[in-house]
Amino acid sequence: MKQKALVAMSGGVDSSVAASLMLERGFDCIGVTLKLYRGESRCCSLRDINDAKAVACRLGMPHYVLNFTEEFDKEVIRRFIETYERGATPNPCIDCNRYIKFNSLLLRARQLDFDYLVTGHYARISRDGAGGRFLLKKSLDAGKDQSYVLYCLTQEQLARTILPLGDFSKNLVRKLAEEKNFVNAEKEESQDICFVPGGDYGGFMEAYTGKRYPEGDIIDGEGRVIGRHRGIIRYTIGQRRGLGVAANHPVYVTAKEAVGNTVTLGPESCLYGKTLVARGINLVACGDIEKPLRVKVKTRYLQREEPATALQTGSDELRIEFDRPQRAITPGQAAVMYDGDIVVGGGTIAEAAG
Repeated sequence: MKQKALVAMSGGVDSSVAASLMLERGFDCIGVTLKLYRGESRCCSLRDINDAKAVACRLGMPHYVLNFTEEFDKEVIRRFIETYERGATPNPCIDCNRYIKFNSLLLRARQLDFDYLVTGHYARISRDGAGGRFLLKKSLDAGKDQSYVLYCLTQEQLARTILPLGDFSKNLVRKLAEEKNFVNAEKEESQDICFVPGGDYGGFMEAYTGKRYPEGDIIDGEGRVIGRHRGIIRYTIGQRRGLGVAANHPVYVTAKEAVGNTVTLGPESCLYGKTLVARGINLVACGDIEKPLRVKVKTRYLQREEPATALQTGSDELRIEFDRPQRAITPGQAAVMYDGDIVVGGGTIAEAAG
């Protein structure tokens, strides 16, 4: 009897080729596209749904649209807004993976008696022969690796997930899509957050919540008022442009304080720190970190990994000490630890220090 796979099809080329590969492997597949957002969106537009349906039809597999707008609103958009409101900078792609794709959708797959959930992410899953744990590894295509946004997957989720593109390059994926005459073979990828086309986070949040985020003081490192900001939600650590403050040397956002509604500016040297505390942790390669562990760490998706020492300081807390100061460690972003190509685990940055 064939094993059954539920394929998450975004309408893009990656998930389309993932579906094709699963059929070639002999799985009984159906494709699903998630309706996530009620307004204009780059991830579940009518074009995306039609593209996914066209590919599924060409492959001879059923395709359905699942309405997850309520879950997406609660678990992604609301978290996005609340994180900005408390002065941090969210990563909604990680929340979408954590709460929607690999929680709500995987639960739906199990309810429908599917053996696996399949996505078009560029990463690999393997089994540790000695310890029996499922491991999350980087994609072989380093330029497309998405293991950073998947660090939150649990052992149970990894056991029921297949990532067919982990051994493929993006160029090969496009070539396979062209060979099969997929309608989306040359479809461009969006770099924007899917529900904020154009990147105007502040405008989106005010329209979505009906709130007006108040102006406040811009201060320097000594606490002196040097200007006015347009609402702390419109600023992030490391920002240089659009500050509206005249200075005789380059200045950057070095801190935000939600209670006092202040934005602090300073020279680039103030952006560097060696230590962070992360919470909301998920460990993949091990159950606990019982002693200081040498790892390499990324604190942003497109950042290079840097050598550090990690120590678990509580059941839901990690302290990471970098070998050398890092620029713009930002609360709300993820700190993800690697041992070679293996994801050790990670968490959400709660605090950064010098």
